[in-house]
Amino acid sequence: MAPSTFKKWTVEGSDGFDALKFNEKASLPKIGDKDILVKFHAASLNYRDLAIPKGKYPFGVRNGVVPGSDGAGTVESVGPRVTRFKQGDKVVTLFNQGHLGGPIDTSNIQTGLGGLIDGTLAEYGVFDENGLVAAPSNLDFAEASTLSCAALTAWNALYGLQSHALKPGQTVLTQGTGGVSIFAVQFAKAAGAKVIATTSSSEKAEVLKKLGADHVINYKETPNWGEQAKSLTRNGNGVEHIIEVGGPNTLAQSLKAVAMDGVITIIGFIGGFNKDQPSFLDCLNHQCIVRGILVGSRLQFEDMNRAIEANDIHPVVDQKRFPLSELKDAYQYMWEQKHFGKLVVTIA
Repeated sequence: MAPSTFKKWTVEGSDGFDALKFNEKASLPKIGDKDILVKFHAASLNYRDLAIPKGKYPFGVRNGVVPGSDGAGTVESVGPRVTRFKQGDKVVTLFNQGHLGGPIDTSNIQTGLGGLIDGTLAEYGVFDENGLVAAPSNLDFAEASTLSCAALTAWNALYGLQSHALKPGQTVLTQGTGGVSIFAVQFAKAAGAKVIATTSSSEKAEVLKKLGADHVINYKETPNWGEQAKSLTRNGNGVEHIIEVGGPNTLAQSLKAVAMDGVITIIGFIGGFNKDQPSFLDCLNHQCIVRGILVGSRLQFEDMNRAIEANDIHPVVDQKRFPLSELKDAYQYMWEQKHFGKLVVTIA
């Protein structure tokens, strides 16, 4: 039976990581007819989590919200009208709680955990049954806790545009070694695709090769990596799927690499902005699709989890783990980019 109080973090203001407040005796919320009480065992962090207390997140944030979007745990109790889960089931949270299927819209874009809705960096959380998915049976809680944002974003990038879903033999280009890029390498190889990855160091290049990357380009040594990537594709026709995480500073190279009718999926802008960024005319000239996405739907999540089980895919998780009480240290560790793969917070 769940206790009457529990431990949770909240975000109070936007003055940096000191805005994170730890409440060790929060009152356990009541569940409604269609709600589920989840006991969390692990949560993982995303760059978004760091941006919110620093006041740098462009979407809605509620003061006092429990941070974190990604978490895995067990069902502690269920409301009387719940049909999808039962006590003891292992579950993972859906990033946008209202995005069940189809394209995201202006309504469900406002249902992101850890922004306007209480998230996962707590011992317990209450969620509508539709805001959870069954955890893949081949993963432990730490691994499962990494799927909600980075993994689903990578899956949506490769399969979300159904007319251009990834096919065996096609080429995927990934940038760097962030969570989305690593998952994209794993999903692409499982699908029988060829992977070209970019990185900045020989050490990271070796890791990418171990994950299955067919070619790795050091973008510091080869600034014009787009043309090199294109030359590595079949008949030099270009890359069918590019996972664009850098933003304007890398998009120009992505456009040089992309195939005609290829897809560049924009999921971030960690490279910053510049005044010479590409325009819509560049997209026209290269006859490609440039698509922005925000994670993915529950139906996509369930498809992805079936693929994870069938191919026994295991997320890359940083070796260092932080207990819930040391969340600020975890944020700082990630802010200083000391992690490799997904950074996990252990809860119970």
